[in-house]
Amino acid sequence: MGKTLAGVGRLLVVRLSSLGDVLLATPVVRALRKKLPEARIDFLVRDAFADALRHNPRIDNLYELTRDEDAFADLRETLKQNRYDLVVDLQNNLRTKRLLLPYFGKVATFDKRNFEKFLLARFKVNRLASAPPIPVRYARAVSGLALDDAGAELFLPEGYPSPLPSDGEWVALAPGAKHHTKRWLPERYAELARTILEAGYRVALVGGKSDGEICASIASEAPGALDLSGEDDLFRVAAALTSCRAVVGNDSGLTHVAAAVGTPVVVVFGATVREFGFFPYNVPHAVLERNSLSCRPCSHIGGERCPESHFKCMTEISASDAFAKLKRFLA
Repeated sequence: MGKTLAGVGRLLVVRLSSLGDVLLATPVVRALRKKLPEARIDFLVRDAFADALRHNPRIDNLYELTRDEDAFADLRETLKQNRYDLVVDLQNNLRTKRLLLPYFGKVATFDKRNFEKFLLARFKVNRLASAPPIPVRYARAVSGLALDDAGAELFLPEGYPSPLPSDGEWVALAPGAKHHTKRWLPERYAELARTILEAGYRVALVGGKSDGEICASIASEAPGALDLSGEDDLFRVAAALTSCRAVVGNDSGLTHVAAAVGTPVVVVFGATVREFGFFPYNVPHAVLERNSLSCRPCSHIGGERCPESHFKCMTEISASDAFAKLKRFLA
């Protein structure tokens, strides 16, 4: 049973990483604000993902965790001095336990269900078949907290412009992912880009610095596609996605960015599966995956190579499969 909100006037929500996980915590923040309109609600996040929350009007104070140990000690003391009535720990790992060590108040923790994830990835024993999406699992840490029917949220600075030209209808492709086994093949993205262009739409390739090489290779194979990758600027990407009819991407952070700005998404699942909970939340979406493969899932976070050496979970998904899913959002 989760901790209650009775008597709570000062509250801290903790979700350090990663981008998609932080965004999926925003429905919980929204629900807490509705439940406690006069309370002080603070949020603690890794500095690398702070922009996902920087302009969220439901948060009073945003604390950013860096990798500096001296700053870590200072932050821990600050959190202690704030005397929160409740801490909602949605990260629930050793680092957050270190941060909260001096804090002796109520802590509501997210049940990560690591054992069930291990059983599913390692032995294909599925005890997560009926598990709800991650935001709902987050909310269960707090007794009686009910989520609304809206999705995740990402707020842009006021007046932030889209980098996309206003002429034409845009579709974004987000081909990057931290782990190799979560990336659909670049050549399939290139083929999909050509199909979209031939259908009369415009294509934008989005990603950060680490996605630059992949996006550049796709752009070279799909003349006319606009490559917006190469900068780690979340607001620029999010602004571009607000201008798009739909987004096709992997099981990665940018898919959740698209969902958080209300853009329909087609998400490709390879090594991972929906049961882990990290799929687009309360936004129009479609999923591409190969459920017939007995080797899926091979990991709950992805890996650097296919354990079976065939990578069928991605090679068996064609560009025409993706375009068929995409067309429902272009109609």
